[in-house]
Amino acid sequence: MTAPNEKAEVKKDTVAAAAAWDLTSSVSPYLDLHMMFPLLEYVDSLISSGLVPYAAQDVAAARLSLLRPTHMVDYAMDIYRELHGVDVEIPAEMEDQKAAVFVRLEELRVGCRSFDELCQNEEERAKLTDSGKWNITALSQISTYDVTPEVVETYRQLAKFNFDCGDYQTARDMLENYLSLFASPPKPSDNEDDEDAAPNNKDQSQGDSADSTGNASMYYLTSINKELLQVLWGKLSCEILVENWEEASVALTAVKTAIHSLSSANKMSALEALQQRTWLLHWSLFVFWNSAAKGLESMVELFTTEKYLQAITTNAPHLLRYLTAAVLLCKRRVTKKAGTSSTAEARRLMKDLVKVMQHCEYTDPIVEFVDCLCVKFDFESAQTKLAECEHVLATDFFLCKQTALFMEEARVFVFENYCRIHHKIDLSALGEKLAMDQDQAERWIVDLIRNALLDAKIDSEERCVVMGADSQSVYEQVMERTRDLNVRSGTLAQNLATVLNEAKKEKARKARAALEDDDEY
Repeated sequence: MTAPNEKAEVKKDTVAAAAAWDLTSSVSPYLDLHMMFPLLEYVDSLISSGLVPYAAQDVAAARLSLLRPTHMVDYAMDIYRELHGVDVEIPAEMEDQKAAVFVRLEELRVGCRSFDELCQNEEERAKLTDSGKWNITALSQISTYDVTPEVVETYRQLAKFNFDCGDYQTARDMLENYLSLFASPPKPSDNEDDEDAAPNNKDQSQGDSADSTGNASMYYLTSINKELLQVLWGKLSCEILVENWEEASVALTAVKTAIHSLSSANKMSALEALQQRTWLLHWSLFVFWNSAAKGLESMVELFTTEKYLQAITTNAPHLLRYLTAAVLLCKRRVTKKAGTSSTAEARRLMKDLVKVMQHCEYTDPIVEFVDCLCVKFDFESAQTKLAECEHVLATDFFLCKQTALFMEEARVFVFENYCRIHHKIDLSALGEKLAMDQDQAERWIVDLIRNALLDAKIDSEERCVVMGADSQSVYEQVMERTRDLNVRSGTLAQNLATVLNEAKKEKARKARAALEDDDEY
């Protein structure tokens, strides 16, 4: 038995380790101020559970500091009372700020009332949209609406002001209205009778419609600039804070598309694009980890895209924790979706992850667990790191809900690697590795073989597990070798074009030099 003093010492070490691996301070510089409040609330819950060695007063002081640039004055007053006592007198500057917020809010509402009322008039708005007049230029030419570019800008400012007041739902709806002024969604098709009567006209009209339709990945915006990009960021922030994860995923794609468009058109410097992508990676954690059932594959795809991988290795190596956890959690799902008993896709994911790990100057128990298994093949150390992983997961805001699933997937991962290396292993020895008795280990492995598509069988006579030969089919080998063929071909073509251009320039230079020599003679 463990003595009480020893237990207390172990808990103390565990709490200290949890604080050492806390990424709140690393993540916070890349989040909106409003996104920090859920994180700090979670830290408060960890303090109450005794899982982190922070002081509740320090967290409350940090929350109050974050509230100063916002207009959430009532919330700030509540935190002030939490810090200084319920009966404390609220500072006059807070009362003055509260009065100023209401005055400014009313000014903005009056300044954009005409457009706000038009947005709420669904019938009139539908008519304007159908006639192609739902845009700033057309609306400003209709005097009865009293909608000018200045009024629309005031409407945008009111949306931002509502956001700073903590009214995220209203801000989201307003930003949606604002974005619609710059969008050109596909028009509804004509009725079926007209379509049947004039198929050729239909094809022509569809072609015309396609030309005028905006980018579907970006709320059908017809163009993008840095000002609209900021509005898209605001829309994403609102969706995250109201916890509408499906719409947040759409907003995330819109911001990603906008960054790519601006960067490709040289309207954004490479350094600025790198910074924008770094922010997007951090904001995406809210979206992907709150829809983990179907979002983790998308997260792995985004995080391993070349330009976003560059952002991780350059600006945010701590994001390696979330990429590693996502790969482990979706590894088996990817294999099942492939519809084959082969684990080639899962192996590719792990191989790509190890490559990323080699280029990131970051480590923690989750990363070290994979390193022990996939690089060092040190199973004893892997078991130690796995125990540490549980504490890291439980105290991480984004990963805490996946702790049980991660531990199960990690156990499967240990089993896979251990059996592949040893080929044949005694059930009792394997039970010890899995902290189970022999019968429990056998039942667990049978279920695992049935559900995880593992090529293995149990030899009942010898009481051991025998792993099958995990060889790739010819088709899989071809797919593996040609996976990046398009990229390599594109690079080769680009290099060839560069060489040809250089050769043409050199030829022209020599021709000019020859003409100059002739002129001298």
